[in-house]
Amino acid sequence: MKFEDEPVPGYPLPILPGHVSPGRFERVLRAGRFAVTAELAPPDSADPEEVYRRARVFDGYADAINATDGSGANCHMSSLSVCALLTHIGYAPVMQISCRDRNRIAIQGDILGGAAMGVCNILCITGDGVQAGDHPQAKPVFDLDSVSLLGIARTLRDDHHFESGRRISMAPRVFLGAAANPFALPLDWRPERLAKKVAAGAQFIQTQYCFDVPRLRQFMAAVLDLGLIDKVFMLVGVGPLRSAKAAEWMRTHVPGVHIPDDIIKRLEGAANQKKEGKRICIDLIQQIREEEGVAGVHVMAYRQEELVAEIVHESGVLAGRHLRRQQLAPGGIDAFADDDERPVEADDDLLGRRADNGIGHWGIFSFNSN
Repeated sequence: MKFEDEPVPGYPLPILPGHVSPGRFERVLRAGRFAVTAELAPPDSADPEEVYRRARVFDGYADAINATDGSGANCHMSSLSVCALLTHIGYAPVMQISCRDRNRIAIQGDILGGAAMGVCNILCITGDGVQAGDHPQAKPVFDLDSVSLLGIARTLRDDHHFESGRRISMAPRVFLGAAANPFALPLDWRPERLAKKVAAGAQFIQTQYCFDVPRLRQFMAAVLDLGLIDKVFMLVGVGPLRSAKAAEWMRTHVPGVHIPDDIIKRLEGAANQKKEGKRICIDLIQQIREEEGVAGVHVMAYRQEELVAEIVHESGVLAGRHLRRQQLAPGGIDAFADDDERPVEADDDLLGRRADNGIGHWGIFSFNSN
C-alpha cells in the first residue's frame, strides 16, 4: 500500500492531523484497512544478517513486525537492536518493551533511543517472570507494569518530559500499544483491564491467540459497551497449530491460552495435522475479520514462519492490497535477492531448556498481558 505523500519507500511519512507517528502501521490502521502484523523471534546471535533473513519471510505480507523482548524470560538479541536493524532497511517494526528487566530510567532511555533510530511503534507489556526462562537466577525488576509504562511513554511523547519532570528537547513520535487476553479467566475482568490500558495511552492492542471466536465475540461486545471501539485498534492474535499433541500441550502449559475441544478433535481427525492447523488458522482469520471492532490480526507462527505468507494470502485479508517489498540493506546491498533462503530456526537446545522449565516451544508467545 503506497501513500500519495510517501517520499521514498521505507522512509518516514509526514505526520497527518490526528496521527502521532510518521509510521506506516498507524497510517494503515487510520486509513481503515485491515492490518496484518507478524512476530519475529530475535536470534541468539550478533549477526545482523540473521535478523534480515528472519524478517524476509514476512516480506509483502505484514504491515508491521513485532520484535519480542526476552519473550518467555529467555535471552536473545534485544528488541531495540532488532528494531534498529529493521528500520534501517525500511521495515515497520513494533518494539516490545517488557518491564521485567529494566527500571523506568533505562526504559525511558530506550524509548528515546528507539525513536531516534526511527522506531514508530511500541508495545508495552509487563513481561513473564524470570522463573519461566533460561536464567531463573536473574533478578526481576518490575519497577513498572504495562499500564504505568504506557503512562510514562505517553508523557514523553505528549508532554515532552521525563517522569521526573525534566524536559526533553525532542519528543518520541511513537504509536503506543499493549497486549490483552480476552480468553483468560476471569472473563468479566478482561474488558475492564483493557479500558485501563486505553486510558493510560494504548492506541492499538494485540491479543493472545484466538481459537474461540464466540468467546472473542463476547469480549468485543463488552469492549463496545465500554465505548472503547473508537479509541483503540484491536488486532487479534492467530497462529497455526502444528498438531493435536502440540495444541493439547499448549493449552495445558501456556498460561492464558484457551483452545476448545473441537479444535483438538479437528486436528486429530486430519490426515495431515500440520496442513489442517494452517487451514484452521485461515478459517479463524476469515471469521475474525467479520467481527465488529476488529482492525486486524497479529500472526504468530513460531518455527512455522514460512507459513505466514501462505496464511495471509489464502485468507484474503489483504483484499488486493499489495504490500511493498523491502529493497535495500545497509550499504545499498539487496538483502532480499535470494527468495528461496529460509529463515533461521531456533536453537533446539534452547527449546529443550524451555520445555524443562515448563514453557516448551510455545514459550516465545507467553507474554504477560496484565
